[in-house]
Amino acid sequence: MNRTQFIHLLTEDISGLVSFWDFQANDFGHVAKGPCNYVLHPNGGRVPLVEDRENPIGPLAAQFGSGAWLDIPRSECPRLNIHGSQASLSIIAWIKRETGPERGCEAISGMWNEHGLRQYCLFLNLGIHNSSQQVGAHVSSIGGPTPGARYCMDAAIGSTAVPFGEWQFVAMTYDGVYAAAYLNGQLDSRGERNPYHYPGGIFDGGKEGANFTVGAVARPERVVMRDGHPIEEGHVHANLFHGLVGGLAVFERALVPSEIAEIFRASMPYSQIVNRPRQQEVVANSAACR
Repeated sequence: MNRTQFIHLLTEDISGLVSFWDFQANDFGHVAKGPCNYVLHPNGGRVPLVEDRENPIGPLAAQFGSGAWLDIPRSECPRLNIHGSQASLSIIAWIKRETGPERGCEAISGMWNEHGLRQYCLFLNLGIHNSSQQVGAHVSSIGGPTPGARYCMDAAIGSTAVPFGEWQFVAMTYDGVYAAAYLNGQLDSRGERNPYHYPGGIFDGGKEGANFTVGAVARPERVVMRDGHPIEEGHVHANLFHGLVGGLAVFERALVPSEIAEIFRASMPYSQIVNRPRQQEVVANSAACR
């Protein structure tokens, strides 16, 4: 499958697409392909495009790690504002992590503002529930921390560390009942943690809710405990992703495992992943996830 056929598959053949960014134009405003031509804008500095011929999506990729990120104001991307008791979605991304100093969790993309305005976000390296470098599918039905915790602890988390220096295909889905984390076309199964049972839908942040961000999320600068209660102080964009993003897409429904696998296989001819041994395929039983 050539690039043109792949783009057609993603934007025409698989239903539910909202927007797909391939980062092959300029780095001052990335216009999406698909039904909604939403524009990602740089913030906090420049997010450069760099050449990488191994990128599954094309010769250019957006480079994160300098402290800059991309976003779309909430008011400009209404169909990415996925929320409600019946909400479902998928995020897929082609990434190449870069090594560097030890760092915390890394946000790839979503509507996730930790000032009590969390909705959904695809993460790496969440560091909760005995996890480290795996794919994390964060969802929230309440916007704030999980009751009894300082932070949101509700996420599907895979079992496999995402490698550095190699192109990887990562994804999350949420169908209103289960969140799931995928790596290289397969559910990265991990007992009750992936897929993760989380009925209740996704928080509605209203007009003042989270923006759609890529490469970072908004959060308090610090959280301190006072009289046994967590108090938020300051505001920053943090949880920075370090590496390249070659492609990113959001669907307004939960893709099924066969569709995730199909998208991965279709992109393989453009990637080093094709030459790497594949882990045993693990497919969620949809009947058991209702």
